[in-house]
Amino acid sequence: MICIITGDIIGSRKIKDSWLASLKGALKVVSGKHSRWEIFRGDSFQVEVNAAEALKTAIYLKACIRLNKPADVRMGLGIGVVQNKRKKLTEDSGDAFVYSGAAFDSLKQIKLNLAIKTSSADFDEEINTLIKLALIAMDSWGVVAAEMVKLALEHENILQSELAAISGRTQSSVSEALKRAHFAEIMDMDKLYRKKLNQMF
Repeated sequence: MICIITGDIIGSRKIKDSWLASLKGALKVVSGKHSRWEIFRGDSFQVEVNAAEALKTAIYLKACIRLNKPADVRMGLGIGVVQNKRKKLTEDSGDAFVYSGAAFDSLKQIKLNLAIKTSSADFDEEINTLIKLALIAMDSWGVVAAEMVKLALEHENILQSELAAISGRTQSSVSEALKRAHFAEIMDMDKLYRKKLNQMF
């Protein structure tokens, strides 16, 4: 199972192009050596990631874009199979693409910036409820909170003192920023998502 993330940058025309470098850098990180990502129509993008990494990837992409305040990102996550792999990601087909497009198209209607769709309505309902709650925190991340979330995801399993050294901030300010971002709770959501995904698929 793989995840296709379809997204676009909110308010991209009203802000400087600094978000573009952030987006390209983030897509290179999350797609790894496979490098299956594309930016199209100026401010829209698609990226292919492992299904288990889908939610963490979306959180990371959001943190990278929120560094460029007031920019934000809308993303539809589709979990499924890819049938025809072609050279260009946007020319591939399969359930993952259909679900990703459907999740993305639903965002304006449900007035949210992140949603997931799979072949299981029960799974979708449960995970989307968690996402809705997590977005209360994520949609209000300031630049410092977004920066600390980005660094914490790039350097997993290191101490806050080490994060402080990397970021050039004090340990207390790192701790405060991650608390403000509700990082621990958001990672708990990611753990539960992975557990449910394993049970379901």
